[in-house]
Amino acid sequence: MGPFSDTSDEKYDRGVSVDVKEVDTGAQLARVSVILDDVERLRIRRKIDRHLLPLMCSTSRVQSMDKTTLAYAAILGLETSTHLTTDQYTWLSGRLGMVFFLSYLLLQYPQNLALQRFPVGKWMSLNIFVWSVALCCHAACTNFAGLFVCRLILGMCEGAITTGFMIVCSMFYTRNEQIVRVGYWLADDSTAIIVTALLSFGTLHIHTKGFEPWKWLMIITGFFTLLTAIAFFFLFPDSPTSAWFLTADERAKAVQRIKENQTGVENKRFKKEQMIEAIMDPKTWLFALFSALYNVPSSVQNQFQIILASFGFNDLQTTLLSCVTGVLAIVVIITGVHIASRFPGSIAWVGIAYLLPDLLAVFLANLLPWSDRVGLLCAIWLTAFGGASFVLSLAWVSQTTAGHTKRVVTNAIMLSAFCIGNATGFFMWQAKYKPRNHVPWIVTGVCHVSCIGLFLAIRVLLKARNKARDAEPRDVSYESMYIVNLDDDGKRVEVKVDKEFLDLTDKQNRDFRYVL
Repeated sequence: MGPFSDTSDEKYDRGVSVDVKEVDTGAQLARVSVILDDVERLRIRRKIDRHLLPLMCSTSRVQSMDKTTLAYAAILGLETSTHLTTDQYTWLSGRLGMVFFLSYLLLQYPQNLALQRFPVGKWMSLNIFVWSVALCCHAACTNFAGLFVCRLILGMCEGAITTGFMIVCSMFYTRNEQIVRVGYWLADDSTAIIVTALLSFGTLHIHTKGFEPWKWLMIITGFFTLLTAIAFFFLFPDSPTSAWFLTADERAKAVQRIKENQTGVENKRFKKEQMIEAIMDPKTWLFALFSALYNVPSSVQNQFQIILASFGFNDLQTTLLSCVTGVLAIVVIITGVHIASRFPGSIAWVGIAYLLPDLLAVFLANLLPWSDRVGLLCAIWLTAFGGASFVLSLAWVSQTTAGHTKRVVTNAIMLSAFCIGNATGFFMWQAKYKPRNHVPWIVTGVCHVSCIGLFLAIRVLLKARNKARDAEPRDVSYESMYIVNLDDDGKRVEVKVDKEFLDLTDKQNRDFRYVL
């Protein structure tokens, strides 16, 4: 019977009585009789989109803005004002900052546990509020120590967002819909490149005695983040079972809509056996290795402004050219997720296709003459294509992992690998490799080839599991599970729980089929 046991003193003829804490929170609503045709499914999904996507996209945008503010602040005089050395600035700056990722890595697992234990929307809003305050506090910093603490807090708080959004997407959307929704909010992350570039250009023209332009940049972006935190607290739902914008009937339909996922909504009880399964599952570590290796060369984007400066572009040209990268990243991600969602079984192939331009970029960056600034600039822009592959990997790991605790642990491992990859990329761009940076570019190429191999390995593994399950007789182990409720007269009655809402893992539920 798996992890369940008879927790009641009464014995029932029809099956096993299961502790309510063991089952998914959607189990009760899943039993409500609802009429759910295609038209109603679409209406419910659109209503969910209207209330979730704007908040998710705006949060993703300010998150990316806040990580990159230090890079733009440097152009506006931060290094001189806070007396930073080159090494100190490198440790702090943007997405390359080791301080940020150290905090992100150390707090990733506790953040995931908190997302399971507390209401998801409220916990994320608290983290957004704290990081908005930390960002505003940058303006009061006068040295490395102050900036170090502020960046540490940013990394600590932002570790809740990506995981939280992945959990929310699995609660509200079908597996095919998740691909596109993950793409939407991660694509909006790229709009931050454009917004922050233009904002920093605007603050350059603010002349306030005793308050330098870079401080205005911190205050303005911190204020935007604070507004997002407030909106998030009051408007973002914790789950479809309690979503304020859905009627009681619509909540039941929203839960019924995702029944096909075989993953349920959520379960607030941490299950040790699911944690062990996540750690022992080879799939977990293949996705984690992909996350780490992909994000080592992502430091190319982090070095964008420095590389452009080495080409001879001035600060203004560098800022404006950064906008092109943002636009390209948005187009790449949106097209990638839509192609993958339109053609079933194509995630690996689409991910590989979008990694190929990155390999071309490696050859161009190494072989083109240094005088060919246009060609070298195009090589850097080509590295934006791989972003679609990473987005697909985030959606794919969510689609192929069931059991709430197992999803939480798997997400923590994958995003910890994300931190390790980014932090490792920090060491590639050393002064001895300038200006051509042949070694970093070669490492980038090796990582992308490895990522292609990992996508293929994951697909082969999941396809083999599906084939093995197709050959098995149907598993009926969890067909007769019941929770005990009280009716209007106070009488104890049995309520059957569908297998989809028993909080089973993808290994326990033999009806679960992996998305390819």
